[in-house]
Amino acid sequence: MNRATPFPTDDAARWRAVETRDAAADGSFWYGVHSTGIYCRPSCPSRPTRPANVSFFDSPAAAEAAGFRPCKRCRPDQPDASPHAAAIERACRAIAVAATPPTLDELAAIAGLSRYHFHRVFKQLTGVTPRDYAAAHRAARVRDSLQQGDSVTDAYYDAGFGSSGRFYEQAGALLGMKPGDYRAGGAGETIRFGVGQCSLGAILVAATGRGVCSIELGDEPEPLVRALQDRFPRAELVGGDATFEQWMATVIGLIEAPATPVALPLDVRGTAFQQRVWQALRQIPPGSTASYAEIAERIVAPSAARAVARACAGNTLAVAIPCHRVVRQDGALSGYRWGVARKRTLLEREAAAA
Repeated sequence: MNRATPFPTDDAARWRAVETRDAAADGSFWYGVHSTGIYCRPSCPSRPTRPANVSFFDSPAAAEAAGFRPCKRCRPDQPDASPHAAAIERACRAIAVAATPPTLDELAAIAGLSRYHFHRVFKQLTGVTPRDYAAAHRAARVRDSLQQGDSVTDAYYDAGFGSSGRFYEQAGALLGMKPGDYRAGGAGETIRFGVGQCSLGAILVAATGRGVCSIELGDEPEPLVRALQDRFPRAELVGGDATFEQWMATVIGLIEAPATPVALPLDVRGTAFQQRVWQALRQIPPGSTASYAEIAERIVAPSAARAVARACAGNTLAVAIPCHRVVRQDGALSGYRWGVARKRTLLEREAAAA
């Protein structure tokens, strides 16, 4: 897309564009994901795992010179051939600057397309519906305002929430905690955590008073701890007590003997759609798999296979919410937040146990 005004060059603004799949930022920068070695456009439907795993580049050539290869979904090395790219960019800009989310009819008029055609083209180019795109921008506005120290009231009004009731209905899904706690960077929240080793590498388990809120896998423990600190910069992170150590042992048991049934309290934080997907994943028996399309059917959203894939990628509770049991329609393994090799190992163990 051609930009009439330059896009901000600071990493925070660029990350917000990636986080919201801002099609209006396409052509101003590209980003590479270190865990996959792939670089993408800001609007790519494939979302990176975390900001610390991303580098930004001013051109495809710069990304490739750094050793990244182009994404096969968003084709960042090719010019945007869509005749509607500029129209969708206008709609994205309108969403970004609007005090309240524009209606679908208003956005279609801005793009100069019919209502139905606009909705279809917008989803095709950005990977999300206009409503989801606007919701992502609204959530980003709230988070930015609270991180800057604005009051909770100012934050939700500035983000376009017409009433406190509407905001607080969605606050847990938007922020993962109470708005006041998020504004304080997690201050006042105590998170117990522990790191260790399992057969899949390093593992981090973290829990609030409500239950386990994070299970992360990696090659080394230090990046896992840093990611937890970045997520809750002002929360009190403490070592686990005896109860927590039992939970951690249970999680490791899920990895080493995945067919063993367990009851583990979870603090699940996500949007309403993500919650529906994750609940469906927990109903897939060990030793079985389901496709993204099948999960979409089960949650009565048959056209949302891509959104299901994004919800799987957003899962932060490895093995407890078994997104490793979701495969492509042809049965082939696809991306996994913690690496396809780990996904394959988990499925092989479950199949053997079954």
